[in-house]
Amino acid sequence: MGERPSIKTVAAAAGVSPSTVSNAYRRPEQMTPAVRERVLDAADRLGYPGPNPIASSLRSRRTGSVGVLFAQDLTYAFSDPYCLDLLTGIAQVASEQATNVLLMPVGPHVVSRTYSRDEELRLLQSVRQAALDGVIADGVDPTHPVLRVLAERGVPVVGTVDGDGPCVLVDDHDAAVVVGAHLRGLGHRRVVVVADSMDDDDVALADPDDPRIFPYARLRARGAEVGLGAGAQVATVSAGQNTPAAGRAAATLALGLPLAPTAIVATTDVLALGVLDELRERGLVAGQDVSVTGFDDVPRAAGLGLTTVRQPVQDKGRLMARMLVDPLVEAARVTLPTDLVVRTSTGPAPQG
Repeated sequence: MGERPSIKTVAAAAGVSPSTVSNAYRRPEQMTPAVRERVLDAADRLGYPGPNPIASSLRSRRTGSVGVLFAQDLTYAFSDPYCLDLLTGIAQVASEQATNVLLMPVGPHVVSRTYSRDEELRLLQSVRQAALDGVIADGVDPTHPVLRVLAERGVPVVGTVDGDGPCVLVDDHDAAVVVGAHLRGLGHRRVVVVADSMDDDDVALADPDDPRIFPYARLRARGAEVGLGAGAQVATVSAGQNTPAAGRAAATLALGLPLAPTAIVATTDVLALGVLDELRERGLVAGQDVSVTGFDDVPRAAGLGLTTVRQPVQDKGRLMARMLVDPLVEAARVTLPTDLVVRTSTGPAPQG
């Protein structure tokens, strides 16, 4: 009782050799599906998290590397301005501490969906094998199985979504309440929230609590509704990926509703930039015909006059990295401040 299961105990339980257990995780093509299922079932029963990639460095327990988990694909990390700012902060600390940074796209995890064994193994393979001192999980839902595997391995995790462990975040809900109150003060009563989600190509009306919408976007959608107050007509559009094209598509849907909105609240600046593009294409003026807000205050926001919530993204990245690699910084739950930056994209609701 209390002993950590090993590859040998799993092999004995499954009636196979230790090398066969290793192959079940790393080279499944070298065995029959029936044998692999038997091995994985035995591992599940015993609570075995998979082969330990740092067995050769047990004394130091240091590998000189931290991972950054993304719920999107890897190209997203190099194209999204929020991700670029976050990685800049992480890289600054990693350079100071002579630490490598491993980018690890693990894909979204939809709570309402049942994953097959093969799908889950593909999601978890990289984190099972990676030799890491710790992991930064950006926007990863607390129910994602990758976090369970990291916990079983004893790998420290610092997230950007509120959960049971250390995290560095902003109060997405309360920041969005301020956005909603700002629009309410301008007389807006018909509002559409455009939220990024895990449905890459599906732009549609959605429940703001739909688990396919990213956790932070759900908080921002609900916060905006609270800020707008009783009597406001608020709809949520699931936009799919966080891209300007998705923002344009969501704006097209929103502006085509029977009661067109006088304001559109985007859960990110990137989506808001797409909304602004669609308004210009239609000859509409943001802040006069339709008000638009974003979240993050990315570099392009100021030049386009976007009203948005400013959050200290690079500070977030630096603090999360320090919690993992700097022995003088304690891992904890930290909430960073936000500010509503009012620009020309919001104005009084049009009459009539």
